[in-house]
Amino acid sequence: MDFELLVIAGSFSFLAAALHVGVVIGGPNWYRFFGAGESMALMAEQRSVKPTIITLSIAAILFVWGCYAWSGAGFFPSMPFIKLALSLITASYLFRGVGGLIAPFVTNHPQIKQNSTAFWIWSSAICLVIGLFHLIAVVSKWSAL
Repeated sequence: MDFELLVIAGSFSFLAAALHVGVVIGGPNWYRFFGAGESMALMAEQRSVKPTIITLSIAAILFVWGCYAWSGAGFFPSMPFIKLALSLITASYLFRGVGGLIAPFVTNHPQIKQNSTAFWIWSSAICLVIGLFHLIAVVSKWSAL
């Protein structure tokens, strides 16, 4: 069961990475559809390299996170600092999930308000689910990592 949860968690990260690459390929309308914010979409329309660099950097991080989860599952070779990395990945997903569910209701910061409340709820719920898959798998598989 632990193996399967880490494979699922890693698959979510790989899917998220692929979607971020898809946003870059899809252009401004995809930035808007996936909730990156109007400023990112406008920069993409103006052919600025900034949204591409930001989005591909996120994709690369998510890809590495997927590799760590699959490594923890034994699906990939053992990666360095596996316990620390999986703990930080888990914490990142959980923090983003919980924080994103709270932030749009407690702040008027432009980085938060540029996206809809629906975006924050859906994306945060997804991050929370991925974080819970990681948490359950990492806790139950801790001694074997």
